Amino acid sequence: MNRILIIAAVAFGSSKLGATVVVNLGSADSFAVLGSTTVTNTGNTTIFGNLGLSPGTSITGFPPGQVAGGATNIHIADATAILAQNDLVTAYNYAAGQACANTLSQDLGGLTLTPGVYCFLSSAQLTGVLTLNALGDPNAVFLFQIGSTLTTATNSSVVFTNGGQGDSLFWQVASSATLGTSTAFQGNILALTSITMNTSATIPCGRALALNGAVTMDTNMVSIDTIGCETTQTGGSVPEPSSASLILLTAAAGMTFRRWANKISK
Repeated sequence: MNRILIIAAVAFGSSKLGATVVVNLGSADSFAVLGSTTVTNTGNTTIFGNLGLSPGTSITGFPPGQVAGGATNIHIADATAILAQNDLVTAYNYAAGQACANTLSQDLGGLTLTPGVYCFLSSAQLTGVLTLNALGDPNAVFLFQIGSTLTTATNSSVVFTNGGQGDSLFWQVASSATLGTSTAFQGNILALTSITMNTSATIPCGRALALNGAVTMDTNMVSIDTIGCETTQTGGSVPEPSSASLILLTAAAGMTFRRWANKISK
């Protein structure tokens, strides 16, 4: 009997190895850039996705900056921008409220991390390359909770290996975020205050979303429309066995039980 109980624990208890984290951006999902007080731009910035501002009313620098879809994708203190900001607050609070599984204190540069929730009690820095290993899951979620500021050095980058993409990467920043010159960033920045993208910094798959401050840009690119960027839902497992794995485990347990029962009957 004990053997049967152990097998059942292996087959069914494994579903508790990981918790599901789904950061739902709501209507803010359609925005590549969303600010609160102002959005300012210098140079030939390109935004693929909506550009919005609320409750502020001043968006400057477009043109020379361009928004895919033109003026129809720019929302200034209208119902669409107001709703997006409200949904952003909900998403931010949800992300901030997730249990931290891994506390970090060192520079993110040079690290290789697997899906999960990571937190910095104060500020976070990225100098060099941060590698995110998605372990073969294209929807693998990475959530970084940052207690203060997020800053990246010149030419820093965030890269994925073994699947994964920026749409399921979230940066919950309790102050402001600053991307250094020519940083190749990834993921959704949810900043409580402001976001500054220095010259030629890019987010090829992700968003720059500021709850209470400005978004400042200079010859940047931010996109939510890159091929392979959008997932079927904004979120995924952090980490959890796949349904296929659980089915295989259950089948294996059943086969073992039948073999054991046959031996007993003989």
